[in-house]
Amino acid sequence: MNIIEIIEKKKKGESLTKQEIEWFIDRVVNGSIPDYQTSALLMAICLKGMDKRETTDLALAMAHSGDMFDMSAIGCVVLDKHSTGGVGDKTSLIVGPVMAALGVPVGKMSGRGLGITGGTIDKLDAIPGFSSDLSDEKFMECLKASGFVDAAQTKNLAPADKVLYALRDVTGTVDSIPLIASSIMSKKLASGADAIVLDVKCGNGAFMNDLDSAKQLAETMIDIGNGAGRKCSAVISDMNEPLGYTVGNLLEVKEAVDFLKGVNVNSRLYDLVLTICSEMYILSGRPELNGIDSKERLIRFAKQIVKDVLANGDAYKSFLMFVKGQGGETDFIENELSMDYENIIPSDVMSTDVKAEKDGYISAIRADITGRASMHLGAGRMELDDEIDQYAGVYLKKKIGDEVKAGDVIATLYSSDKDKMNDGVKIFKEAVTITTEKEQVQDGDIIVQIQRFN
Repeated sequence: MNIIEIIEKKKKGESLTKQEIEWFIDRVVNGSIPDYQTSALLMAICLKGMDKRETTDLALAMAHSGDMFDMSAIGCVVLDKHSTGGVGDKTSLIVGPVMAALGVPVGKMSGRGLGITGGTIDKLDAIPGFSSDLSDEKFMECLKASGFVDAAQTKNLAPADKVLYALRDVTGTVDSIPLIASSIMSKKLASGADAIVLDVKCGNGAFMNDLDSAKQLAETMIDIGNGAGRKCSAVISDMNEPLGYTVGNLLEVKEAVDFLKGVNVNSRLYDLVLTICSEMYILSGRPELNGIDSKERLIRFAKQIVKDVLANGDAYKSFLMFVKGQGGETDFIENELSMDYENIIPSDVMSTDVKAEKDGYISAIRADITGRASMHLGAGRMELDDEIDQYAGVYLKKKIGDEVKAGDVIATLYSSDKDKMNDGVKIFKEAVTITTEKEQVQDGDIIVQIQRFN
């Protein structure tokens, strides 16, 4: 085969064969194709697209370019949950323990944050002693013991994706649904779970800004998963406003712990957790689901099961087991994180209240701008090797639709650096819009939308 012929073929809009795709990925990994030719093919794919079969073949080839993790020793269906990236999205910290408490094992490999999108591993690093760098043996040991494990992605997981993503980032070829879907699903397939629930974010704080493109991405990923023999389902959720009350690392761990204890629960976060967990429970194929003869009854049953485990405290106990299993200090969770937000932040970390400048109603708190503010405060990375400030971030005191008076605190911002604080405050103020009339929230702006494609 010849890379130039493959580039020419895709440039004309023709479908690549499975063999051509596998040949290309193999040579991407061994470095025998120059970056400029790889980039040329990526641009051709970006412009001409890929059909369902091509996209599945690409994802599978990327998945098999490195290690394929095997969780079959668990002896039952293992679930995974993936978010396409959001601001204030601490859902995985809650979903995993909930499912473990229900007897449904969840084995996750997560990433670190870059830019406005927070990373689950960065959040978990805020727990003293917690280790996300696990050997294969330790991963399985934790999964068997507590029913939930969340580890950093291994170096050999879908190495082709690392090469292609780095090139896409600098060649203007990021915004291609076949390339986005194959990138995400290659890592999910390589991670070894039997069933996957995908949380596709939609809005100004997400890569997919509109519902139609979010649906298209969800459908494409479901097709890949099903084509690889995995059970898959997708949830499309709003990311026009930060999820929950906090954006940061330790702040989001604190909110997740409060949520699991039933304290100060944000309604949008609760709806999303309930939706994702019920989807995961349905995909698990638990024996008690047998005989439920309608989809509506199945959903109601699964949601009630999830509500019960949140209400009785079992999910919180499961979270403590998860933290302990990966070396984290549970005393820190039970003692320090039981205090108010103001008291968990060290005295040498600065805080600034952002206040309403006029009377009215909060009509917008843009997720993208809030995420950028949090990043500038030190909670995120502008470059891959930037150091994270675990205490930095945004604690929202008001949400969209709330009435405010001039001088009311909208949010408290935290940072360990004066210049970063000044930048963060300036940026965050741009995220907030106050109007004199309370605006009507339209369906789909806040309500979680669920799509079942499998």
